[in-house]
Amino acid sequence: MDVHAIADLGPDARSALFDRDAGIDAVRSDVREITERVRAEGDVALRDFAREFDDVEVGNIDITDDVARAHESVDDDVLAAIREAADNVREFHERQVPDDWRESFDSAGVRELGRRFRPLDRVGVYAPGGTAAYPSSVLMGVVPAKVAGVDHVAVATPPADEMNPVTLAAIHEAGADAVYAAGGAQAVAALAYGTETVKGVQKIVGPGNKWVTAAKAEVRGTVEIDFLAGPSEVLVIADETADARLVASDLVAQAEHDPEASVVAVTDDEATAEAIAAEVEAQAPERARADIVESALANDASGVFLARSMSEAVLFAEEYAAEHLSIVADDDEALLDRISNAGSVFLGPHTPVAAGDYASGTNHVLPTNGGAKVYGGLSVDEFVRSTTVQRLDREGLSDLSATITTLAEAEGLEGHAESVRKRFEGEDQDED
Repeated sequence: MDVHAIADLGPDARSALFDRDAGIDAVRSDVREITERVRAEGDVALRDFAREFDDVEVGNIDITDDVARAHESVDDDVLAAIREAADNVREFHERQVPDDWRESFDSAGVRELGRRFRPLDRVGVYAPGGTAAYPSSVLMGVVPAKVAGVDHVAVATPPADEMNPVTLAAIHEAGADAVYAAGGAQAVAALAYGTETVKGVQKIVGPGNKWVTAAKAEVRGTVEIDFLAGPSEVLVIADETADARLVASDLVAQAEHDPEASVVAVTDDEATAEAIAAEVEAQAPERARADIVESALANDASGVFLARSMSEAVLFAEEYAAEHLSIVADDDEALLDRISNAGSVFLGPHTPVAAGDYASGTNHVLPTNGGAKVYGGLSVDEFVRSTTVQRLDREGLSDLSATITTLAEAEGLEGHAESVRKRFEGEDQDED
């Protein structure tokens, strides 16, 4: 990797870094055809697309029973790791469950206000397949939904002649209620519209390639989605105390996700920048997915960048708004206090991004492409809806009546004002 000075970046280079997108425009029209065909033809379309895209003849689309048996074929150490990861994800997300509340506010009479929270009824989780299996993504989608109290959580994962048993075991351990052998845009459409076999859901969550992301964009409105996520990305802020080997290992690890992944390091120390770049070059060829890693490292949105100061590095990070932000610096907490835009933050030399990917307990389904400027990652919040509750007595309404009627009449909504006055008709005569 080359080292670039932030101050020397031109408009095109800055656009590549800060105007990242999910790449869905190129496939949007094809995805629309897929989703519409699934909507019209149901299971027939799912089987045809499995044959065309996955080179698989699908018999049973519903493979829930197969999932229940999958853990029997998984090594004990892998199953133990799945369970520990699931427990940690569950424990972290249980702290997010909101409590109902109802309180009395100052008023001449009763003015009682509150909120209550109820889980969604049906949620779909997409679990990627393809060049790698992601049992961890199963845990990140299913466990928070079950913690939130969702009654029916369905998982769709791409079909194969031999389904990955580790993914199936993770689905079982996470507590999914239904599992479907369907992948890509067609799986998203099936979850959104329903088929003869697939029960439609209210919301679809989970990561995927640009076809999956484009399908989520297409069905949004029919169902709700979490967000439109693009290829994975990491930004590491490092100072002169950082171990270049460890920083490079995080960059290479994230690069192996996808040829279009974005991996960035920024530092205010030139020697550290050069050392990180050299370590990346040394480590990349050693990885089993070296071809994918090399492609990601060659992206215009990847690189090692030299800042004139840590303040410039912080400004760079705020504008980049990374999915994963690692801070390896002597004053990491102080730097964190200056940064708002990040999906998930990893502090210190002993907190690799892989910890959050798998087992620390935080969620790895996170906003990309600068989405961290406006929203956060997947959480229990995504699986509940809130309802406000209020109760007024006669005196409490009387206390607010002038305000209500004045504003209603100012808006030209006479009926609103009259709905208040009706409740006090005859009051003057009664007092006489």
